[in-house]
Amino acid sequence: MVTSPSTVKKEAKKNKFEKYKAEKDGLAVKDELDKFAEMGWEAIDKTDLTGRLKWLGIFYREVTPGKFMLRLRLPHGVLSSHKMRVLAEIVQRYGDDGCADITTRQNLQLRGIRLEDIPDIFSRFEQAGITSMQSGMDNVRNITGSPVAGISASELIDIQGLAGKVQDMITNNGEGNYDFTNLPRKFNIAIEGSREDSIHSEINDIAFIPAFKDGIESSELGFNVLVGGFFSARRCEAAIPLNAWVPADDTVVELCRAILTVFRDNGSRGNRQQTRLMWLIESMGLDQFRAAVEAQLGQKLSPAAPEDAITEEGKSDHLGVHKQKQPGMNYIGLHVPVGHFYAEDMFEFARLAEVYGNGEIRLTVEQNVLIPNVPDSRLDAFLQEEPVKKFSIEPAPLSRAVVSCTGSRFCNFALIETKQRADALGQKLDSLFSVDQPVRMHWTGCPNSCGQPQVADIGFLGTKARKDGKSVEAVDIYMGGKVGKHAQLGERVMKGVPCEDLEEVVAGLLKEKFGATAK
Repeated sequence: MVTSPSTVKKEAKKNKFEKYKAEKDGLAVKDELDKFAEMGWEAIDKTDLTGRLKWLGIFYREVTPGKFMLRLRLPHGVLSSHKMRVLAEIVQRYGDDGCADITTRQNLQLRGIRLEDIPDIFSRFEQAGITSMQSGMDNVRNITGSPVAGISASELIDIQGLAGKVQDMITNNGEGNYDFTNLPRKFNIAIEGSREDSIHSEINDIAFIPAFKDGIESSELGFNVLVGGFFSARRCEAAIPLNAWVPADDTVVELCRAILTVFRDNGSRGNRQQTRLMWLIESMGLDQFRAAVEAQLGQKLSPAAPEDAITEEGKSDHLGVHKQKQPGMNYIGLHVPVGHFYAEDMFEFARLAEVYGNGEIRLTVEQNVLIPNVPDSRLDAFLQEEPVKKFSIEPAPLSRAVVSCTGSRFCNFALIETKQRADALGQKLDSLFSVDQPVRMHWTGCPNSCGQPQVADIGFLGTKARKDGKSVEAVDIYMGGKVGKHAQLGERVMKGVPCEDLEEVVAGLLKEKFGATAK
């Protein structure tokens, strides 16, 4: 077995997470799953139960005792119909408790899972080529990328192979990699290959953005590199340029390895609110950080291209019917309200992909589903299918752009219920108002910001407030988030708005800021 690195920076006082990681690497519980399944969740050591199991993508939730969440790894949101069917069969086993959510990192989370079933589930994962390895806690999260990689007519770089290689490097091909199981904090990587910033590059620890090396389109095409973007309860920062350009080849993989190694060996392990990559960059200084990365990489980095190749303001949600670069082929984007669906829906997505496409399914950061490679001759029949009526290709403009985290129904950290409230508010506002374009509304249940309210036109961050002398569910409201060419994070404009007052408050914002008119 590979041993954990011994070069991690020592500090006088480590946080409690570092203490339990030092006692036993999170990945070590992989060899104890059979024992855990026999013992039952109530008999498992608490640190294993609530902490180390996350290294395998298994999440204990106090709000659903005995029913676990299982987070997968799906590089840039691509999976096959076969994999979707395997996952549907797993979710189906748990009846009303079984469901799935598309995440804002193009991933899937399964809910209602019982620990005693995990060994069998993981056996089925292995047979199907699915992994959940290193998907939680102080590990690299799902690699995001353009959801239309390889099929978009306007694509510059097909990032599919690179995204898969980065994941395989980090997870040792899904088996688990002790080199990167002991990061100071969680880590996000994104790779963009198109002229729109579909990946929200500004919120990632590492983001690769297409760029022509000399700033002209006749020069070599590769990536400019951004580093340090993150959200936390205490601080949110947009990623900054590393002043580096890399070719669109395995250099991307090796640069990720180098940055992760520098972060692992030098990042703070004290205050958890100061352990993300940006804190290390600031403590070292950008030039010194870049030099450390070059030393680890074993070569000098080329300076960044004068400008990146992102030209589109905003970004597409990819809903509806779209022509592919492959002649006679289309991809269809289906709207999945707040990314939530059930086993029967999963079976239907798999069927649609097999009957009309090539068996491929893609997920987006907006929590929707794409079915690619549908030929012109099959398009009309596809659009008559019942799932297309349930998961519309042309949803109403306000509901269409709603994104939500898990919320208090399933998450220990969430202060409010989000998914049902977000969906209901979007539908209600659609019934009351007309707008000329979608208004992106993102919900998150706590300051961890999994729902990314800071990138939305209107963002809602869960909190508590006092109303009529009672504590009630409330939100802080953010506005001004912009995606695309000139991406920027939004700022808080209202604090502690009771959720029961949101319809009136948001209606006012829609009329004042977005030109909404009453129907």
